[in-house]
Amino acid sequence: MQRFSVPSPSSYRLNPITSMATRSGSLIWFRKGLRVHDNPALEFASKGSEIMYPVFVIDPHYMESDPSAFSPGSSRAGVNRIRFLLESLKDLDSSLKKLGSRLLVLKGEPGEVLFRCLQEWKVKRLCFEYDTDPYYQALDVQVKDYASSTGVEVFSPVSHTLFNPADIIEKNGGKPPLSYQSFLKIAGEPSCAKSELVMSYFSLPPIGDVGNLGISEVPSLEELGYRDDEQADWTPFRGGESEALKRLTKSISDKAWVANFEKPKGDPSAFLKPATTVMSPYLKFGCISSRYFYQCLQNIYKDVKKHTSPPVSLLGQLLWREFFYTTAFGTPNFDKMKGNRICKQIPWNEDHAMLAAWRDGKTGYPWIDAIMVQLLKWGWMHHLARHCVACFLTRGDLFIHWEQGRDVFERLLIDSDWAINNGNWMWLSCSSFFYQYNRIYSPISFGKKYDPDGKYIRHFLPVLKGN
Repeated sequence: MQRFSVPSPSSYRLNPITSMATRSGSLIWFRKGLRVHDNPALEFASKGSEIMYPVFVIDPHYMESDPSAFSPGSSRAGVNRIRFLLESLKDLDSSLKKLGSRLLVLKGEPGEVLFRCLQEWKVKRLCFEYDTDPYYQALDVQVKDYASSTGVEVFSPVSHTLFNPADIIEKNGGKPPLSYQSFLKIAGEPSCAKSELVMSYFSLPPIGDVGNLGISEVPSLEELGYRDDEQADWTPFRGGESEALKRLTKSISDKAWVANFEKPKGDPSAFLKPATTVMSPYLKFGCISSRYFYQCLQNIYKDVKKHTSPPVSLLGQLLWREFFYTTAFGTPNFDKMKGNRICKQIPWNEDHAMLAAWRDGKTGYPWIDAIMVQLLKWGWMHHLARHCVACFLTRGDLFIHWEQGRDVFERLLIDSDWAINNGNWMWLSCSSFFYQYNRIYSPISFGKKYDPDGKYIRHFLPVLKGN
C-alpha cells in the first residue's frame, strides 16, 4: 500500500501490503463511505488482517417498501435515492471483487446483525467510518459497547468530513460556531490539506468462512419489493465511486471554470447540463472522498493566477458542508423548531392542501411547479431552485412550517443529508443563521430571469408545451 498526495484523478496505483504484523480477522462495516479510495476504515481493516469481512446491512428502517407513501419508495427515502444507493453498492462490490474480496450484504436491524456477525466470525477488529447523524450516533454506542465487551478492537475514524466537528466545538468553548465566517476562523486548514491519501490497492485480504448468516449479493429494486417501472422518469445521475471519480475528473478538467466558480451565479434552469458539479449525492454517500475533492481543488488553485474564494467558490461549498455538520452535531434537536435553542419559534400555518399542492408541483406557479416536478422525477435540482421553492413554502408565500418542507426534501433528494438539509431549511425560512426575511425569491420574476423562453418549465411541465 502506498500513500501519496493526489497529482491527478487518473493516478490510482498502490503497492501491495508487505507487512503482516498480526494475522487476524477484521470486519469493515460500510454505511456511508462507499468507496475504496481514501477510506481509513478499509485501510485499517485490511492492514495486518489475514481475512476481512466487508459488510453492508440493508436496514428496513430506510429501505423497506412503503406503498402508503406519497411517492414510490420506503417510508423515509424515495426510490431514486434507494436506486442510487444500490448502484453505489454494486460498484463497491465490483471494486472489492477486483481486489480479491466482495461485499457481504445482510438484512435486518444493523445492531443485531453486527452482533451476530461478531459472534459468528470471531474477528478481532471492527472498523467503520464515524457518523454524526443522531440515528447512527445512538446505534454506534450499542455496537461499540458490545464489541468492547467481547474483546473486539473498534476503529471508527472521522473521514466523511474534512474536520472532526467535536474538535471545532471544543476550540469554540464547547459551542458550535453559528456563522460561516466564525467557523472558518476557528477551523483553519484541515489536516488533510497536505496529508497523503491511500487511493487504491493491488489486493485485499480474502473473505473468511461466512457461516450461516444469510449473506446475499447486492439486491435489485425488485428484490427489495419495488417495481422498476414504478417511476416514469428516473434520475439521470448514476451512483457509485466509479461514476463519482469520472464526474470529478470531468468537473475539474476545466481549470478556468473551477477558478471562476461563484455559487450565486449558477443557472437553476440548466438541466441537460447542470451549472454545477452535481457532486453532492456522491459526497452524501461517501462515493467520493471530501478530502480528495479538497486536495484536487487546492491543486487547481495553485495552478491559476486568481480564483474565487469562500463562501462562493467550490472550496467554499465544501466548507459550507463542514459548517452545517459542525452546527448540527453541537445543537440538540437540530432537526426541530421546538427545543432547538438556535431556531426562532414561529407560529407557522397548518395547511395540508397547500402543502400537498407544493409537494406535487400543483401550486399554479409554473416556475415553482417545474422545480418540484424535477425533484419528484430526478431527486435533484440546482441549489438556487431549492432556495426558490423553500422560500415559497415558508416565509415567502405559504408560511408553512419548514419542518414539513424538510420532510419532503429528506424523502426525495438523492443527496439528502441530515445536517445540510435541516440547516438549509432553517436558513431559508429565516428561522436561524439568516434573518433578512424581506429578501424573497419571486416565484415569477426569478424564473423569468433564468428561463425567459420557458424551456425548463415546458420540459418538466409538458402540459404547457403548447403555450
